[in-house]
Amino acid sequence: MNMNIVYPGARTPVERAFALSMTIKSFKGRRNVEVHLFRYAWDKAEEGSYPWERIIGAPIEPGLAADPTSSRRVVMEAFTEQERDQLVEYLKAQYGTRLSAITSLPLDFPVPMGLPALSDMTEGKDIGFVRFEKIPSYKLDFPLRGLYDLSQHKPMVEIDED
Repeated sequence: MNMNIVYPGARTPVERAFALSMTIKSFKGRRNVEVHLFRYAWDKAEEGSYPWERIIGAPIEPGLAADPTSSRRVVMEAFTEQERDQLVEYLKAQYGTRLSAITSLPLDFPVPMGLPALSDMTEGKDIGFVRFEKIPSYKLDFPLRGLYDLSQHKPMVEIDED
């Protein structure tokens, strides 16, 4: 399994600064499906304690009015370094033989205003969520979900459409 854990080059403005994804070798008839992991719930008091004026930057598209709410959710969905490390160990132990990669990157600060949060995505034909709260072996003390988009990955079996 390929492990790619990138550390920030400078101190981040908040501890909640790490994105994490896993690549599943075979998932729902597709190969190497990337699943973006995120916290789907958090303590509102923690959210209220952040210096958002230093964390959220200019709009993602210059000149466009943007709501900072989704960008705040991007940060709140991220992991602390300790949570990231716990999650990496859990994934290696629980799914190590089924994963081809685990990747973690620090968020870029300031987070652009209007950046969509993973929890804002709508499930559909190809887009869905892995709900770890329904997995009996998931015992970490923070809520976890994973977002995948099957349209981004090749089918395991090509179907001839004549």
